Amino acid sequence: MAIRVMLVDDQALLRTGFRMVLAAQPDMEVVAEAGDGAEAIDVLRSTAVDVVLMDVRMPRLDGVEATRRICAAEDPPKVLILTTFDLDEYAFSGLRAGAGGFLLKDVPPAELLSAIRSVHSGDAVVAPSTTRRLLDRFSPLLPSSTKEPRHKAVEKLTGREREVMLLVAQGLSNGEIAGRLVLSEATVKTHVGRILTKLALRDRVQVVVLAYETGLVRASGGAG
Repeated sequence: MAIRVMLVDDQALLRTGFRMVLAAQPDMEVVAEAGDGAEAIDVLRSTAVDVVLMDVRMPRLDGVEATRRICAAEDPPKVLILTTFDLDEYAFSGLRAGAGGFLLKDVPPAELLSAIRSVHSGDAVVAPSTTRRLLDRFSPLLPSSTKEPRHKAVEKLTGREREVMLLVAQGLSNGEIAGRLVLSEATVKTHVGRILTKLALRDRVQVVVLAYETGLVRASGGAG
């Protein structure tokens, strides 16, 4: 069954571009479009969607608030935030609101398609280099780094799990973490699963958000 995608952007030309890219894929179908967040929410009441590509700055209702409302609904679609470098703080807010990841608007078509498939399958899309650059951009908006985590649940983690969490927060893939810690990729995947369970987090995006909010990782990408 094709992945049902909804495009939400106030620029019709951008929606047309994305639609053309997605239409060429046998496993994807654009089933709905909207020019702002309010319209998107209305459309979702009557249209089944798997993945929403969500712009951030739009009239009436912006993408962050729209994402928050969509993700709060029962059995919501996955949301991918679309951002540009000058709107990084909105992207981070979107992740906190429940988005499954973020992409740059000028993302290469192959990367866009891969991200849609990943999010649809339940994975999070957190591009390592983009994550670090994004957080560097608006580090003044984040809590100061601290040696003691403010989120008490983090204390439930073992030493190894904390190591893995820090590397996830810095944008490393399971394979890269395995190489860094000299573990098998399957073992790293198990550690990530335990981290999500212990911290009651949905995916790797939420791991990144929590690590930066608690000061476990500094906005420069290093450990706190």
